[in-house]
Amino acid sequence: MRRTAVSAWNLLRCAHPEPVFAITAAVGVLALSAGRGWSTVSAVTAVFAGQLFVGWTNDYLDRDLDRRSARPDKPIVAGLVPADRVWVGAIVALAACVPLSLANGLAAGLVHLAGVGLATLYNLGLKSTPASVLPYVLAFGMLPAFITLGQHPAHLPPAWATAGAALLAGGAHFTQVLPDIDAERGLGIRGLPHLLGVGGSTVAAALLIAGSALLVLLGPGHPGELQLAVLGLTLVVVGGIIGAGLSGRHRLSFRLTLLAAGGVALIFVLSGGALA
Repeated sequence: MRRTAVSAWNLLRCAHPEPVFAITAAVGVLALSAGRGWSTVSAVTAVFAGQLFVGWTNDYLDRDLDRRSARPDKPIVAGLVPADRVWVGAIVALAACVPLSLANGLAAGLVHLAGVGLATLYNLGLKSTPASVLPYVLAFGMLPAFITLGQHPAHLPPAWATAGAALLAGGAHFTQVLPDIDAERGLGIRGLPHLLGVGGSTVAAALLIAGSALLVLLGPGHPGELQLAVLGLTLVVVGGIIGAGLSGRHRLSFRLTLLAAGGVALIFVLSGGALA
């Protein structure tokens, strides 16, 4: 039993569980606040399956690169999970993602699947180009539409919600890559974070995340005192992202990004379900 649990955990590690659960939880909170009710279940399960597919595909496709980078923290490289098992997991997750996405309605489902497709393009090679941030910005910018198009009646989200989600995702891209910039530069990878370097990527991440928080605060209009207080705390976390990134604590910088994302989501919820 314990061996099975360890094997399952190592398989999950290949999917990058921190962003998987953070993104899934954020979608659930936003869908509930937007009035999706029980259909929140279909939104959450679709996003969870999609994130598993993207994460497993990423580790499977990067396995040779990770070996060359000497990444013992990667379960495939460490020999803890066979690469074929990760690939099977990705296929199963994709097979689940398609019907789960379409269960939210045809328009919402196609939007979500388009986002998953953009993330797959990132895994297939866009991550190594100056356009590496675009799949993040475009895919996560679609999430508010995935939520609102699954409502009754279906409608598009306000522009500020789309822009806020896009900016937040762009910031997450820069901090997620921080730990690997130096090693991947040596392997010829030239994504946008690699071109900007650690300092430039850290500052870019902070500006994008702060911009996202301000958009979500001001977009619905008339922010209250509680929203302003959460904004203040979120900006403190953004300061921590800068400090951690510039001092070499890159994984902490990414974890603080997830915390800041939670702050942005809370500001949104306190606005009273502005996607409804």
